[in-house]
Amino acid sequence: MRTLCSSTLIGEFFVIGFAGLVAMKDPSLSVSTVWLVSGIAMVLCVLLCGMVTRPGGIALGWALQLALIASGVFVPTMYFMGAVFAGLWWASVHFGRKVDEAKARFAAAQAESSADAA
Repeated sequence: MRTLCSSTLIGEFFVIGFAGLVAMKDPSLSVSTVWLVSGIAMVLCVLLCGMVTRPGGIALGWALQLALIASGVFVPTMYFMGAVFAGLWWASVHFGRKVDEAKARFAAAQAESSADAA
């Protein structure tokens, strides 16, 4: 699960950076505010890569997805991009868990066959 979720988060890192560049063009937003918010979100993406398997990591990832969708208020394209990444996040969590379960079953079967052989 960690690999899939981390890949999604790194993709979001770049999308948030590009959205910050677009948001800078809005005269009602100050450049410092845009980069403060974008920078915090980008750092959160990177930190979440390491926290995915820890308690609360998935929930923080969902909070980030909601914030990404909500950023559409300032950059309307982010409604679409946020929804796309929320779907990718769901798929990463869902299929990542299935892969982890399959790996655990395979490891258990290998351990059982090793014990039987000995």
